[in-house]
Amino acid sequence: MNVILLGPPGCGKGTQAARLKDKYGVIPLSTGDMLRAAVAAGTEVGKKAKAIMEAGQLVPDDVVVGVLAERIAKPDVQQSGFVLDGFPRTVAQAKALDDMMEKRGWKLDHIIELRVDEKALFARIDKRVRETVAAGGSVRADDNPDTLKKRITVYREQTQPILPYYARSSRLRQVDGMASIDEVTRQLEAIVGRA
Repeated sequence: MNVILLGPPGCGKGTQAARLKDKYGVIPLSTGDMLRAAVAAGTEVGKKAKAIMEAGQLVPDDVVVGVLAERIAKPDVQQSGFVLDGFPRTVAQAKALDDMMEKRGWKLDHIIELRVDEKALFARIDKRVRETVAAGGSVRADDNPDTLKKRITVYREQTQPILPYYARSSRLRQVDGMASIDEVTRQLEAIVGRA
């Protein structure tokens, strides 16, 4: 099973991707995590992406598509399928993903938008930061109100146009991302469990 979770930063895509992994065995693929790992490792892609990510901007499509293409070629993804969190972020990336899937003879089984109230996202990010600090973890550089505001603006301008792209082909479904975490999971399972 191959799933895309769409929604603005902080809407819970990562949490729900982990839950889909636990229930269905799909591999969560977060381009953000893959790029952050490249930054931490100091790879060429990581150095290129670091400044862009810290400014809350999107990494260029060719870099992100390349990172994803390498990852989905790995045996665990080929065997179990994936759930994408944070990709695609532009219509060009969505088209590149469609091409990539077609060349592999794969399909996207579910494309699901987590619909949320953007104002509530700031409270969620604040809570995530407090919980991370309380647990002794380190706070991500992009977990602050200024960067979130920029990321939401970028989401509106570059990522929201994906929604009509997928809706035109009747592939897009929505869940209420403002519901409790368990309720969002239930809604997602109601969609993916139909396959």
